Amino acid sequence: MKRLKYVTVSLTAAALLVAAAGCTSSSSSKAGGNSTFTTIDETTTITVGAPMNPFNAKGNTFPGYDSMQLGFSKGAPDPNDFYPGIAASWSSSADGTSFTVTLQKNAKWSDGTPVTPKDVITSFAIKMAVLAGPTQASPTSGLDLASVTAQGSNQIVFTQVAGGKNLQFPSQILQQFVVPDEQYGSQVPADVWQTIAASQGTDATAATAAQKQLSTIATKVTAYAPPKDISAGPFVIKTISPGGAFLDRNKYFYDVAKISPAHVQFRAFSGNQQVDNYLISGQLDMAPYIAVATNIHQQILSTKGNQALSSPSYVDAEIAFNESVAPYNNVAVRQAIAYVLDRKAITKVGEPVSGTAQGTPSGMIQPLVNTWLTPDQADALNPYNPDTAKATSLLQGAGFKLVSGKWMLPSGQPWTINLETVNGFNDWISASAVVQSELTDFGIPTKTSVAADFATYQTNMAAGKYSVGWWLGALGPTPYQAYFRYWGQDDGYTQTGTGVSHADSVASGNWVHSPEVYTDVPNMPQVNPGDLTNTISLQTLAEQKANVATLAAVYNFEMPMVPIWYYTNVQYVNTNRFTNWPTPATGGLLRQPPGVWMMQGYIQAK
Repeated sequence: MKRLKYVTVSLTAAALLVAAAGCTSSSSSKAGGNSTFTTIDETTTITVGAPMNPFNAKGNTFPGYDSMQLGFSKGAPDPNDFYPGIAASWSSSADGTSFTVTLQKNAKWSDGTPVTPKDVITSFAIKMAVLAGPTQASPTSGLDLASVTAQGSNQIVFTQVAGGKNLQFPSQILQQFVVPDEQYGSQVPADVWQTIAASQGTDATAATAAQKQLSTIATKVTAYAPPKDISAGPFVIKTISPGGAFLDRNKYFYDVAKISPAHVQFRAFSGNQQVDNYLISGQLDMAPYIAVATNIHQQILSTKGNQALSSPSYVDAEIAFNESVAPYNNVAVRQAIAYVLDRKAITKVGEPVSGTAQGTPSGMIQPLVNTWLTPDQADALNPYNPDTAKATSLLQGAGFKLVSGKWMLPSGQPWTINLETVNGFNDWISASAVVQSELTDFGIPTKTSVAADFATYQTNMAAGKYSVGWWLGALGPTPYQAYFRYWGQDDGYTQTGTGVSHADSVASGNWVHSPEVYTDVPNMPQVNPGDLTNTISLQTLAEQKANVATLAAVYNFEMPMVPIWYYTNVQYVNTNRFTNWPTPATGGLLRQPPGVWMMQGYIQAK
């Protein structure tokens, strides 16, 4: 599988380091030489002619290289723990309703002009418009943001919406891109913040009109093509071609002394096999996670200088259901499928190098279960070990009948499954063959369909065209992120401030269609999982534990998705040309792009 944008958010397994000779601690390095760092960017499909615009879903920009954020997540249990970016420091008010950012003292754009609060204010106006627009250019679920104001020449104050108490507000702010007002200011009207305020107001008619205005702004600004790349990051785009992108070091970058490579070359690629070939031939200095078979992994490591770096990854590969389609609205059916599927056997074929079969289904990756649940709470969960007898009993109890070795729906019609997956996602495709075999052998004839690309897959999934398909869940490292994946926007929940609303329509983005309130979970009178998920976003880590245990129990019984494996973030580096790579001991840094590694003083040319 190619790592997706929301995974970089998105990624706790034991950290390993394979053949890690040559990796040392962080240090500063004098910028110099004419070295070129060659890599691929899994988040950007290089398209000649696409705008160099981070708000464009298909834009030619490279996060951590030329596209800069206020900060970069450390992937720690505390979601507000970030590495500095354009923001040098930050602080929250005592009541948590406002958040103040101080810009880097020497932050400049690649044309030599300073980064100012005005740049930040324009950037957030654009982001708020994009979130109200017809499409979202990034995986952000929303911003509980009411206003952004300058405080002096290098500080910005962000204020939450009225009544907002989101403890992850700093994280929401710090992860956003900043673009130059010099280019983007003309793309938004001068009164855009009044429109944003109206969109959040209590006058429903005015709010609807304001949202339409913001949508119009979003359409305009996401299509905008800057005439040149003006970057506040360590690099700036020089050329884009069918073969890739070439970036030069930004001599005005605020910490340029730490940036050793003079250039970055991004190779274009169309699939995992092409990346495999780049690695086996020693052409890449670094490659982010891709799905590889065991023999390909060994071939890559046999190339001189190649090493693997493994780090924690907070994400599951799961099989998801559209519960608006019978029989997947029946909890017994979802439980039965969980009993049929042998997670270890599927993982062995689908993700043998960087996958670990998920243990007890909880909505979180297995290592987090031990962090958030007590031993008694964890032991109370059903492990769903493969058991076709239990699956048979569940289906028979739900009115299904086994006729000549094939299961019939309660209506008497044959039950068949079409399992959806994506072209280029090698692990999902390989695993699908095992899933297909296991379900068919059990008496549910199953076939696999492959979407042309992930954009098509997402569109069809959101439109409710799939009944059963692969998905990514358990996004971490926080329980809120994990459970929002199930009971968030994909299930029709919208969270703003302290409240949450729910809509069951496809138009609202709901393709999961699970009940708003569960009444069948053992030992629980009723549970609204979307409301409870929102609640934990308003709680401290200690306060969350009881509610996390409830959500884990609800997931374990309802099985909105069947987890198959969780990932380890296996990346490849080559030590022939560069040294001083980060190690797993650096924590979440390995889940950021190498441009961010360089900002921390890693990667020096030999």
